[in-house]
Amino acid sequence: MTEHKVGTREEWLAARKELQEKEDEHARRSEELAKLRQELPWVPVEKDYTFETDEGTKTLAELFDGRSQLLAYNIMFGPEYTGACPGCSNLADHLDAGLVHLNHRDVTLLCFSRAPLEKLQAYKQRMGWKFPWVSTYESDFPFDFGLALTEEQMTDIDEIQDMIKDPPDWLQEWAVQVGTSLEHGLAEGPTWIAFALSDG
Repeated sequence: MTEHKVGTREEWLAARKELQEKEDEHARRSEELAKLRQELPWVPVEKDYTFETDEGTKTLAELFDGRSQLLAYNIMFGPEYTGACPGCSNLADHLDAGLVHLNHRDVTLLCFSRAPLEKLQAYKQRMGWKFPWVSTYESDFPFDFGLALTEEQMTDIDEIQDMIKDPPDWLQEWAVQVGTSLEHGLAEGPTWIAFALSDG
């Protein structure tokens, strides 16, 4: 067990009060950041993208499934992976419960990944997930929206190259879990992305 400082009740109350002030400041800052995030400019999607789904090929507009908003999470599962990122999988384990609530609020929830659809379907079945999961395999979409990095981008980012050359133990273990090299594994990124449908 971790060693802890032991003090009096009064010392604890004083330290707790100081911590509460910092927590309150953190909450205020979080609210400011949320407001700034909501005020980010929206960008029209002018390129035609297609996605492989359980129901066949669909356009981005068709992924909305008749609703006005689309909320998607990019699960790190690249074409060379044998399984999804454990952290992304942990998050995905909790998505099914929110589907009905989001749908009732005019939001479609789904996930993207770059692996071919067959790999996604097999993993989804293994995990018991129900949420829609579509493949962006051989599409520019993940690169255009910052969900994945090209080989050139990977080469240009010193931090990534440093991690590949001298990976910490946890990252080496992660690469084993997803079944690929870090050169391929670190090209993927866990990202939430939101779209609104207007005039089709």
